[in-house]
Amino acid sequence: MAGSSAVIFVPDETSKTGLSSPLMLYPLMGSPLLSWLVHSLEQAGMERFFLVCHERYRDAALACFSDPGQVSLSHSEDAPDLLHVFLSTAEEVEQSVMVVTGPAVFLTPAQAARHRLPGGTLASCVCDVNREQLMCALDDSFSFPAFLQENGKAYTDADGVFTVSSLEELYDWQPVLQRQQMAELAAKGVKIWDFQSCYISPLTSIGPGTELRPGTVTRGRTIIGEDCVIGPNTWLEDAKIGAGSEVNSSQVYASSVGKFTSVGPFAYIRPNCTIGDHIKLGDFVEVKNSVIGDGTKVSHLTYIGDSDVGRNCNFGCGTVTVNYDRVKKYRTTIGDDCFIGCNTNLVAPVTLGDGAYTAAGTTVTDNVPSQALAIGRARQSNKRDWAARNKVKAE
Repeated sequence: MAGSSAVIFVPDETSKTGLSSPLMLYPLMGSPLLSWLVHSLEQAGMERFFLVCHERYRDAALACFSDPGQVSLSHSEDAPDLLHVFLSTAEEVEQSVMVVTGPAVFLTPAQAARHRLPGGTLASCVCDVNREQLMCALDDSFSFPAFLQENGKAYTDADGVFTVSSLEELYDWQPVLQRQQMAELAAKGVKIWDFQSCYISPLTSIGPGTELRPGTVTRGRTIIGEDCVIGPNTWLEDAKIGAGSEVNSSQVYASSVGKFTSVGPFAYIRPNCTIGDHIKLGDFVEVKNSVIGDGTKVSHLTYIGDSDVGRNCNFGCGTVTVNYDRVKKYRTTIGDDCFIGCNTNLVAPVTLGDGAYTAAGTTVTDNVPSQALAIGRARQSNKRDWAARNKVKAE
């Protein structure tokens, strides 16, 4: 593959195909085809991208790149000035530029030889063009189709480049790309239980020694460290998982989980959470827009929302941060080394000082000083012989 720059068009053929989005942005195993295409190019050493797409597809298209900030973007094919700047900033030794005008799949010849490839259109929508020649041709009357027809050197299936011309063909490629990606991860030291039941985004990074169990799904720019255990039946989206951590039958969205932390089963980490190191988030724990300090244990049946939790705290079963009053959401602040008794309600805004305790069944509405015990429940009274006097008579 020559050069390190690519010009990629996302053609809007929805009026012809009847699809809700261009075929290039249609999902394959949860990620757009463009994402798989860009991943292959980046693996082959492509570093610079000029993207041409309609404004309404801008965000979806940019999300397919590992670093959207480095992508030059035009909303129209008639953008010779921007393209000229892009081409002129390439390395002087770069003689050719790749041009992608439609949906395609990229495999190296060695990869292609290992798979039973689906049939499809062999005429490629991928060309190499001379960079200087393209720069000289750019003007107000420039036409890419005409230029490519006269000056483009087309890639073909012999080069491992395949055009995808329909949704049916796209689905035919799914097992090929899935097997190829699983093989790449395995070669890097990732332990995969079942190649067919894991769906990993092409933007996902996974460290060696990590174990992927059946039903693992990642989306977006998820980063998983070394020696983790992910799954079974786990969904990670734009998540960051630290080394040595385990996420079991749980979901993590746009949040970070530290090192040697255990999540799940059946935990739900919503966006904008920072979970520290050596933490336990057990079954049926939900965390939202919160920070949890190192060493804290939240074993089960607890909701932590809009909260800042310190280090080495312990949450009893059934704890709830009451963060919403129908008008505004408020934050709860919990210091280090606190003990939250079972079935505690923390009505925000409220602060617990370092080392504070709450008794089981307490509803906390006022701040709790450091090292204090908060008790907020009705005093128990026992009615002697009540059960004997109020027996239900059998009918």
